[in-house]
Amino acid sequence: MLMANPLKKLVSCVILDLDGTLLNTDGIVSDILKVYLVKYGKQWDGRGAQRIVGKTPSEAAAVIVEDYELPLSKEEFISEVTPMFSDQWCNIKALPGANRLIKHLRGHGVPMALASNSPRANVETKISYQSGWNESLSLIIGGDEVTAGKPSPEIFLEAAKRLNIDPSNCLVIEDSLPGVMAGKAAGMEVVAVPSLPKQSHLYTSADEVIDSLLDLRPEKWGLPPFQDWIEGTLPIEPWHIGGPVIKGFGRGSKVLGIPTANLSTEGYSALLSEHPSGVYFGWAGLSTRGVYKMVMSIGWNPYFNNTEKTIEPWLLHEFDDDFYGEELRLAIVGYIRPEENFPSLESLVAKIHEDRKVAESALELPLYSKYRDDPYVKSSFHGDHSHL
Repeated sequence: MLMANPLKKLVSCVILDLDGTLLNTDGIVSDILKVYLVKYGKQWDGRGAQRIVGKTPSEAAAVIVEDYELPLSKEEFISEVTPMFSDQWCNIKALPGANRLIKHLRGHGVPMALASNSPRANVETKISYQSGWNESLSLIIGGDEVTAGKPSPEIFLEAAKRLNIDPSNCLVIEDSLPGVMAGKAAGMEVVAVPSLPKQSHLYTSADEVIDSLLDLRPEKWGLPPFQDWIEGTLPIEPWHIGGPVIKGFGRGSKVLGIPTANLSTEGYSALLSEHPSGVYFGWAGLSTRGVYKMVMSIGWNPYFNNTEKTIEPWLLHEFDDDFYGEELRLAIVGYIRPEENFPSLESLVAKIHEDRKVAESALELPLYSKYRDDPYVKSSFHGDHSHL
């Protein structure tokens, strides 16, 4: 029997990390440290983010106290920031694809464990705000229940032991390097979903590196496949972004022959950090013209020194003139694929045209076409010029 997707390894259970893998904690960590460091006349510059991802709370505290030369012990630091974090846990959002994955595995009876470097009580509090997670998990294990945190394999081996499953039959999903190292040291299969942008090249020891949980293909590991892809697209919870159309880098029309309408990401950095880079589609409302089908890429741009994601919608309509400065409102309703590198300009252009075809036909499906009338998209109009 020929399989298009050769199995990497059959697994029978999934062990998940929590912070940065299932929950979008990185933004909250940055927000809290920004506020906290001001008290000591210091400024959080994000450089610490790289050094604390995946560390135990005590190791992370030591890094910050040392990096920012704070006049206190790591224990004092922990006792000062802990209440600040506790106040924020109720605001942490699940990362895209996390609820979908948990529901899918639970629906197919695949045992799931949560193994986190955070203390168990914190883990339980964080997931109590996420609907259906607690009852879907066979096991929760916190960093305070083992003697050494990741990158030691101890927490993963303990999870396998409590589940009574051989470590080689476990699939670990992790966002940090210490987590990936721990999973491999435990003799498990590991999928990495790096939480820090532009870091995937560091994850060479993982068995697979994906951009986000939306790109996980459980069938590669002998687990039941997702059944929710429709004609090459994945329906997502719709989200919105808008603003005046700005001048981009001139590559769209000139280099690719594809006129994109760049949006200013001013004020949207938090929203964009929640959504993985990749190709999406939906509906676009232009204030003076109407509603159009749209395919777009979200991604990292070297011009921004990798600190900013850009958003480049392509309105699928022939316009006779530019519309810089016009108000553009987008409803993003589906996902097509992750960002890719291309060997040549031709292959990139071919792929973009393929994305266009996928989006154009998908937007005819009732599932997506109903969002043409999304109030947010239409709220940009001066009068109603909706274009059918």
